[in-house]
Amino acid sequence: MNIPLVCNDSALSATAKKLREKWGFVRQQSENFRLHLLPEHLALEQVDDPKQGLVFVDFVSGATAHRRKFGGGKGQAIAKAIGLKAGVQIDVIDATAGLGRDAFVLASLGCNVTLVERSPVAAALLDDGLQRAYLNLEIGEWMQQRMLLHFGSSIEYLKKHQTDVVYLDPMFPHKKKSALVKKEMRIFQGVVGADLDADNLLDVALQSARYRVVVKRPDYAPFLDDKKPSMSIKTKKNRFDVYIKQAIPPSEK
Repeated sequence: MNIPLVCNDSALSATAKKLREKWGFVRQQSENFRLHLLPEHLALEQVDDPKQGLVFVDFVSGATAHRRKFGGGKGQAIAKAIGLKAGVQIDVIDATAGLGRDAFVLASLGCNVTLVERSPVAAALLDDGLQRAYLNLEIGEWMQQRMLLHFGSSIEYLKKHQTDVVYLDPMFPHKKKSALVKKEMRIFQGVVGADLDADNLLDVALQSARYRVVVKRPDYAPFLDDKKPSMSIKTKKNRFDVYIKQAIPPSEK
C-alpha cells in the first residue's frame, strides 16, 4: 500500500524527505490514508473519515504513561504471562510490535524488548515514538537500553535469534459490531491488515524462545494454529495463551 507522507512545515521538509526515502512513502494524496509529519510527531490519518482523529505513538504521556504508573506493575496479566518475578530479568522479542504498547509495558517492568515490525507504516510510527522517548529525561535512559526496533519479517528474525520469551499479538479480524475495538486500532488495522500468516509464527517462535511463547488473543478467538497452550490468563477483553518450554531460572544478568 502506497501511503503518502504530507508535510506542510518547511522547517521539516528535509526530515520528510528522509522519511520518504527510508520507508518508501510517496508525496501524492491517497483516497484512504496518509501520514502527517508534524512538529510534535508523525501521525496517521484515515482520509475518508477524519473524525477518527490522528494515530501516533506516544510513550511519554497520555494513556501509555498512565498505564506505566498505575497499571498494576508485575501483578498485571501480561507480566504474569511473560513470567516476571523478583530476581528475574527477561529478554523478549515482540514479533508483532504494532503500536508498541505491550512492549512498552514490559520494558517499563524491566524486560529488554526487541520490537519486530514488518509494516513500514507501523515501523515508522514506532520509530518516531521511540526517538522522542529516548530524549525524555524521565524515561529516555532506560528506553534506550530496553526498547529496540527491527524493521522486517518476524519469521526471518526469529529464525536467526534466540531469546527468553517471544510475545505475539497478531492482528485478528474483530467482530463487526464490537465496541471494544478502539477507533485508532480500526484505522491502524485498515493500513496494516490482518495477520493472515500468523499461524506460521507459532512454530518459529517456539524454536526461538528458550522458556516460553506468549500469544495475546481476543477472548473469542481460537488458539493460534489450533495449538492448545500450557495455560491461559484471561482478562476482561483478552486472554494470554502461554506455551511453556521450561521454567525461567533466576537471572544471572
